[in-house]
Amino acid sequence: MPTPRGTLTPDRPLADLTWLRVGGPADWLFQPADEADLSAFLAALDPAVPVFPMGVGSNLIVRDGGIRAVVIRLGRGFNTISVAGDSVTAGAAALDAHVAKKAAEAGLDLTFLRTIPGSIGGAVRMNAGCYGSYVSDHLISARVILRDGQIVDLPAADLHLAYRQSTLPDGAVIVAATFRADKGDPSALEARMADQIAKRDASQPTRDRSAGSTFRNPAGFSSTGRADDSHELKAWKVIDDAGLRGATLGGAQMSPKHSNFLINIGGATAADLENLGEDVRKRVFQQSGITLEWEIMRVGERLQE
Repeated sequence: MPTPRGTLTPDRPLADLTWLRVGGPADWLFQPADEADLSAFLAALDPAVPVFPMGVGSNLIVRDGGIRAVVIRLGRGFNTISVAGDSVTAGAAALDAHVAKKAAEAGLDLTFLRTIPGSIGGAVRMNAGCYGSYVSDHLISARVILRDGQIVDLPAADLHLAYRQSTLPDGAVIVAATFRADKGDPSALEARMADQIAKRDASQPTRDRSAGSTFRNPAGFSSTGRADDSHELKAWKVIDDAGLRGATLGGAQMSPKHSNFLINIGGATAADLENLGEDVRKRVFQQSGITLEWEIMRVGERLQE
């Protein structure tokens, strides 16, 4: 392994770094000091060694056997937020909620980010969105360090952002992103975000160990939050129709409060969570002919039986 200025830890358990609190160890966990440190490390790392960029673990199941790779987790050197005119630039480790609030204070509307769990790097990679707005509506460019250590600025068009997906070069690590936002009154933006938080807390299991929405909506778009929003092809609706709200397996459960939230009710393994999700997919298909697609990313190896 190269010798970086940041922290490089072998055989690092990852469960405590994920919202679901499950998962085995990474061969290595690298927490770079800054962009230059990450660039130099990747340039010196054997090209045959895989890398996996990890955010705050809000949309992730790490399997019980762990990850055979160098897991890269960005920290304080990557969480700055700056505003210039109608644009906001945020480090990849900045929390989505913090970016929304900082923008609102400056009279810029990125309020859709307020209720999205996770950090900006993951939001860009997944083209996160809610209430009818997506990262793709605002993203100008992403700053990326490629697997060979090159630092490049990619225009949004190069990421081919679509519903819950993007195209990035293999091994690339997003380190920052720049967004364009409409102007708004700071107090009105703050009030809108407070209303969004209240609605989220009323409808989602925000106090439970979850990883956000488990499956993508079959309709191919997020909830708009409007009164005329259709629920027929929402993931929660087809799960409900299959009688699976509250379904359990080991320590895993489809939340009784919101059936598209997979939660750890205590002592769940990654296998419990993933197997319950796969059972839900199977039974929804049997019920409706709809194939649910995972929104939660699942990585690593299963333990050998």
